[in-house]
Amino acid sequence: MPPRSWGKPHGTWYAALAGPLVVHDGLLDALAALLPPGAALPLSVTLPGGPQGLPRVLDRAAALPVRLVSVEIAAPAGTAPDGAAVAPPPTGGPDVYVEIPRDDRRDAFLTGLPAGVLAKFRTGGVRADLHPGEDELAAGLAGAVAAGRPFKATAGLHHAVRHSDPATGFEQHGFLNVLLATDALLRGGTAADAAALLAERAGAVVAGRVHDLDAARVDRARAAFRSFGTCSITDPLTDLIHLGVCTAPPTEGALP
Repeated sequence: MPPRSWGKPHGTWYAALAGPLVVHDGLLDALAALLPPGAALPLSVTLPGGPQGLPRVLDRAAALPVRLVSVEIAAPAGTAPDGAAVAPPPTGGPDVYVEIPRDDRRDAFLTGLPAGVLAKFRTGGVRADLHPGEDELAAGLAGAVAAGRPFKATAGLHHAVRHSDPATGFEQHGFLNVLLATDALLRGGTAADAAALLAERAGAVVAGRVHDLDAARVDRARAAFRSFGTCSITDPLTDLIHLGVCTAPPTEGALP
């Protein structure tokens, strides 16, 4: 979102659906100039270069009017699980996510990261090859569920349902598909079951399956699938409203 609009979602009826602002570690100094004193901005900081930048991020965030919610650490090529993350911070500190590599290290990361470290799956990007297919993503989700490791997903998830982007032709995942796949895996489903749910493109079918989830299943799925990253708040919300999964208060106008 534009730098000066960071607070808008948190003052709206859909505030509970919006998570922290996500910035990479190189933007912390620039962010400092945009925030008023006492802003207490909920913030997640990505570390594309790996864990060596974490001490600086923690120190810099402590000096800013922010509430550091999480850090998201990349795993550069050749990095082993024990070299990709520090031990989780003490209780009350930020969550630690480590991006799961899309190579033969995936399973080792999902099982070998320290207890309490969360997984991050990259589900899209600016090139077609950055979008994992249904089978690949399903295998990753299955590994995370089997390991009892909660996760988030990021990139290519502007929309609720699996689709082909008309502007780029990219095959993009739907965040509701990911939720349903997670639920299936938690109930003993296979990676193939999850892949089939990730592949579903009919909005009415996806929405119907979401409506069929009871509160206990939703809570369990959300405890595993913590969040997804998107540079738009209104695109996902518009989809949820259109599908009947979410209802805007009648007093509210169009989304900004």
